[in-house]
Amino acid sequence: MESKEQLEHYLVEIEKWEDDQKGLFFWEKIGRLPFKVIDKLTPKFIQAKIGILVNELGSYIHTGGKYLISEKLMLKKIQKNTSYSIDTFEDIGKMPIEDMIQLSEKLQSERSKLATVQGASTGFGGVFTLVIDIPVILGMALKTLQEIAIIHGYNPNEKQERVFIVKCLQFASADIVGKEAILNELSMLNKKKDTAESMISQLKGWQEVFFTYRDNFGWKKLFQMVPIAGMVFGAIINKGMMDDVSEAGKMLYRKRRIYEKLHELEKVKNPTIE
Repeated sequence: MESKEQLEHYLVEIEKWEDDQKGLFFWEKIGRLPFKVIDKLTPKFIQAKIGILVNELGSYIHTGGKYLISEKLMLKKIQKNTSYSIDTFEDIGKMPIEDMIQLSEKLQSERSKLATVQGASTGFGGVFTLVIDIPVILGMALKTLQEIAIIHGYNPNEKQERVFIVKCLQFASADIVGKEAILNELSMLNKKKDTAESMISQLKGWQEVFFTYRDNFGWKKLFQMVPIAGMVFGAIINKGMMDDVSEAGKMLYRKRRIYEKLHELEKVKNPTIE
């Protein structure tokens, strides 16, 4: 296990990243406006399909739905890329933070490339292929966050973890007020064990999470609606979005694991700590 000094050093880096998030407010405010106009111009059949995604996100929180990944395959992948014996999530949680960082960055790079190709292919057809792009990129984001959870030793099959994952998704698309609120909620999670039910109540409606997620890249997707030219915009937009989601997942899960490791160190020094 790393020393307390090493863990605190990682924590400082994460806190610096959290501070950097405060500079995104202006652009995110602008990004929310166009989609409210686009909604009025979007064909009803596209709006209907987007509405279905709201139910899918709710299904993911409660059961995992069609987005739940195979943890066994991910465990094997981690085992292949590390020198440690990995059989359980507990084994992964004991890995050094540096290994978790390397695995997360490799995953982000892979998913960023895949999102780029996805955005380019769906941007080719303009508004009609945009309806395909939104659910696909949402599914990719959820699966990536699940893999990041596993890399840090957490099981996405558990309801509480799926709520945490949606929190990460929400954080990546929130404005500065939303980001601060989520960070406060997650900091409380680091200090006490919370139930899945109370975390769900903190979401204040998972429907809002999806619409916030969609509105965030509204003006960017506006450019993707232009046939042919949308290929370029789609590639850039999806890559940036996947990078944002992956970065949020990496940092928030890393912070959580660091706190747990620090708690374990304290227990070694003082066995009476629970």
